[in-house]
Amino acid sequence: MEEVYQLKPIGVIHSPYKRVGEAPRQGRLSENLSEIEVYPAYAEGLEGVEAYRYLLILYWMHLGRRSVVKAKPPDAESERGVFSTRSPHRPNPIGLCLVELVERRGNRLRVKWLDALEGSPLLDIKPYQAGIDSP
Repeated sequence: MEEVYQLKPIGVIHSPYKRVGEAPRQGRLSENLSEIEVYPAYAEGLEGVEAYRYLLILYWMHLGRRSVVKAKPPDAESERGVFSTRSPHRPNPIGLCLVELVERRGNRLRVKWLDALEGSPLLDIKPYQAGIDSP
């Protein structure tokens, strides 16, 4: 029996990218700024975030197609299993992006390198730590 889990967004992403084709294939390919708005109920969770230059952002790719199990990466000649790609179209479209923190203003974070679309639900924020996040 399949279990169903419910995720509750902790905020929303404000991005210059409005449609799937506008976002860079990888966030590091663009210097555009995005703003992460953390809902007031979770704003206290941002305490100490300024101590980190880089953050890992988890978000829901809300415009992704969920029925996809195969995808063709831009550099490939044919389709392959979606779990061997970074396609936004996947059964559980959870995005993970390394960003550079530019500024914090209250419950808002200005960041570089985020490839999320405007209105993407924010699921979590974690500090990037090279000692444990890199091999």
